[in-house]
Amino acid sequence: MKRARPVVAIDGPAGAGKTTVTRRVAEALGFTLVDTGALYRAVALAAQRAGARWEDSVAVGEVAAQLALANRIRFDAAGVLLLDDEDISQLIRTQSIADGASKVSAIPAVREALLEMQRAQGRAGGVVLEGRDIGTVVFPDAEAKFFLTASVAVRAARRYAELCSKGAKTTLQAVQDEVVARDARDTTRPVAPLKQADDAILVDSSDTDIDGVVAQIVERVRQVEAALGASSR
Repeated sequence: MKRARPVVAIDGPAGAGKTTVTRRVAEALGFTLVDTGALYRAVALAAQRAGARWEDSVAVGEVAAQLALANRIRFDAAGVLLLDDEDISQLIRTQSIADGASKVSAIPAVREALLEMQRAQGRAGGVVLEGRDIGTVVFPDAEAKFFLTASVAVRAARRYAELCSKGAKTTLQAVQDEVVARDARDTTRPVAPLKQADDAILVDSSDTDIDGVVAQIVERVRQVEAALGASSR
């Protein structure tokens, strides 16, 4: 479809800084933020509460279908993620739920249940979406695509610092092992594996600070938006 404002897709592995970068890019552009990864975390949390093991594809698939059908997961006007009107923004940011999200996101029924929900959020444009398959599956026609990554060592160090700041008891090696394991799950899952879209711009944040990454993405999106505006006149 022809959009006046672009859909911005930011994909990449865990720990690359997608959440922070996406939020700041959306703020700089005045676009709506859609954190698709948070949706999978919400499914993991809901499944856990329902007593469904994350490895049980049938049970978790049913939970996801129910959530989508009844519109039980949604972002409010302020971008806060709600599950049955409960603010779960902080509850889904634990390492355990992150691991659960990685597992449930590999279940075809879960991805199918959330696909239209994600597309509905951004169909009109003027949105920034982050995830692992935004530019390849959710919005293959996105006008601005980026693949944000960083080395395993850098991503593990960032995640370790984040966990320590929250009082978690772990080690850098344990976190790095989990980053490697999650990369393997995300890139080899049979449905919508993590990969860079052919037309996505690679952004490596290993040696670039957040300000630099955000500036690079915002500059490119503004160029795309200007081109869309020119073509619509």
